[in-house]
Amino acid sequence: QHEIKSQLAKLLATEDLVVEHKQVETASFNVETRVLVLPLWEKASNSIYDMLVGHEVGHALYTPAEHDGQELPELLTDIAGNGGDEMLVKALLNIVEDARIERKMKEQFPGLRRDFAQGYKELSHRDLFQIAGTDVNDAIFIDRINLHFKLGILGIEDVKFNAEEQAFVDEIATTDTFEDVLDVTRRLYDY
Repeated sequence: QHEIKSQLAKLLATEDLVVEHKQVETASFNVETRVLVLPLWEKASNSIYDMLVGHEVGHALYTPAEHDGQELPELLTDIAGNGGDEMLVKALLNIVEDARIERKMKEQFPGLRRDFAQGYKELSHRDLFQIAGTDVNDAIFIDRINLHFKLGILGIEDVKFNAEEQAFVDEIATTDTFEDVLDVTRRLYDY
């Protein structure tokens, strides 16, 4: 099964990625080393693994290792400014970029739509997002954005936004380039 998922990742990415299966909390992709890590989860369905592969391959295909000669740490510092919160910038950038790459993967590989929907439904039932027994609309804006693009667009959760927040959400839903992602992230950070 691990070999099948490794081959799927390489085929979707159209490159000979290094795929590792490890005891980690979640999947990841290093855009510099081109290593995709998949977690060894018990009782995870094919849909969950295909969704994880689809997501991380999205980073392989669409997330650059650098932008305009700047690597990620420099971009974070640039957006945060002197003494700013680079960890917040990183979280915002990740959420906006995740929404973009998942949308682009579903457009390029329509068969993944079912896996994303089923995978996120299963992860929600497992309470991966740690929202069981809570009102998602009490969450801070950044978390609601993430929940919207993971669960809200699938009808799993009803995530609400005020008019000003909704303008950001609408813009995130249409980001096309990494430059678009950086632009929205800058303005979200200022907001």
